[in-house]
Order: sequence, then structure tokens, then C-alpha cells
Amino acid sequence: MNRKIISLIVVFSLLLLPAALAEPIARVGALKGPTAMGMVEMMDANADAYAFTLAAAPDEVVPLLVKGELDIAAVPANLGSVLYNNTQGAVRVLAINTLGVLYIVERGDTVHSVADLKGRTLVTAGKGSTPEYALNYILRGNGLDPEQDVTIEFKSEHAECLAAMLQDESVVAMLPQPFATVAQTKAEDMRVALDLTAEWDALQADAEQPSAMITGVAVARADFIENNPEAVAQFMADYEASVKFVQENPADAAQLIGSFDIFEAGPAEKALPFCNIVFIAGEEMRDKLSGYLGELFAQDPAAVGGAVPEEDFYF
Repeated sequence: MNRKIISLIVVFSLLLLPAALAEPIARVGALKGPTAMGMVEMMDANADAYAFTLAAAPDEVVPLLVKGELDIAAVPANLGSVLYNNTQGAVRVLAINTLGVLYIVERGDTVHSVADLKGRTLVTAGKGSTPEYALNYILRGNGLDPEQDVTIEFKSEHAECLAAMLQDESVVAMLPQPFATVAQTKAEDMRVALDLTAEWDALQADAEQPSAMITGVAVARADFIENNPEAVAQFMADYEASVKFVQENPADAAQLIGSFDIFEAGPAEKALPFCNIVFIAGEEMRDKLSGYLGELFAQDPAAVGGAVPEEDFYF
């Protein structure tokens, strides 16, 4: 075959290579729930620019990040600290993406303050993780001993908590969004009694540097940040825009959440106003997150990986 014809064929073939073969700006992992909900606009609008991985549990995402198969991940706030400590600073935090999403749910109308939980049986998932530490902090801050004044029963998943409430009307539950919203559809007398984010804020009101209850953060490998500053800047801009879209367009965002199989669209739309999805970076992130991790460390150093992170943890 004529060399000129062969060259033309090669050039034409290269032009037809799919855009997907191009390197993504970043490989991003997120958990199905509020920590991924804020990403849905960029997942839809920038599908060709990023490689997204959605997972049901943190242990599906963490190995990929540590091995370098992911560049960025949305994970529970305390897990970001644990990763920083366990990798000797090889993971840094970019932004807070979710504030508190925990609520006390009951059947009836008997719980109007944290004090009303005294003597009650409370079911929750999340033993040894953020929900347990947050609950203990709020109970103690209101003069209740978690081991003496409240019977706390830990379940393996949120569905078990709901089942316990449906079986016994006297049981209360601590549920995150969007599960707290879903619970209200299961019984006519089901109601959200307390917003634990508001309870946390009340305890912090007189603090010199008030912390916040924080559910999720976006973290990245330190080497990715150092070697790809433009990619990180682009991700931060796209992520902030995505969160703004979700905040301002809950109906459209809920449809995207459903299409990406993060959560059912109907319940997601109802829950979004209560999911506290945010984009907080820079100094405000550092102040809020460091205070929160300090509270967890005071309860159990293992909750944050044995030590409160140093300044280099914060992007």
C-alpha cells in the first residue's frame, strides 16, 4: 500500500480515538449518601473530565486512595484524619463537604430536648465512628451519662433501627439524612424530634473558636496535590459550583442523585434541605474541622487515628 495512504489512515485513526482515552483531571471516589450528593452536577456535566467511583462503604474507597488508584475521595471527616495519621501525612483535606446530618427520630411527641432522652432506649448505627462520638458529646454536654442515663443499642445498619422503632413505639432512633426523611414515610406518628447539628452548635456557642459537627470531607493524596496544582484548582472550582447547584436546585439535583443510583430521587428531594451539603475550604475549613477532630480526640484518640492532625493536613 502507498506510504502516503498509510499515513493518512494512521492520522484519521488517531482523530477517531475516543475522548475517554484522555487522562482525566482527577480520579474521584465518593460514598453513596450526602458526601456524594454534592458532586452530582459535576458528575453529570463533567463526566468526560473526571473518572468517578461510587461506593457503598469507606472500606471500598480507602484502599484505592492509599494505593494511588484514586486521587481524591469524599470520606467521613474522622476517616480523613485517620488516613493522614496512618500514611504519615500522605493524605490532605481539601474541603468540608457535609456538616451534621444526624437527627433524633421518634414515634409520638415526647422528645423536645436532649434531656428528654433520659431513661429512653435509643437505637443507632455507627458504633466506633462519628455518630457514636457525636451522640456522646451531645449527651454529656446536656448532663446525661451515655452509659447510665440512656440505653444505647447499636445496629449494623439504619434499616434495623427503623425496624426496631416500628416494633416498639417507645424506642427512639438516631438516623442520618436521607434515612431520617425516609423513616417519616413508614408510620404516621413518626417525627424528627431533634437536629443534632443544632444541639452541637448550642454547646459550642460560647467557645472561643466554635467547632461544627462535620460528617464528610474531600481528601486527596499529597503527591497528587503537589504534582497537579492546576488539576486540584479545577476540581475545587468544579466541586464548589456543583454544591451550589445542588443547594439551589433540589428537584433537579434529586433527579441526578437518582440517576446515579446514590439514593431514590423522591426521598432525596425531600431530604436535601436537611443534608447540610456544603463546600467549605481554606481557613474556615481548618477552624471548623480542627475543633471537631479535637472533640473526637478528647473522647477517643483512636477516632482520629491517634493524634489530631498537624497544620500540613489542611490544604
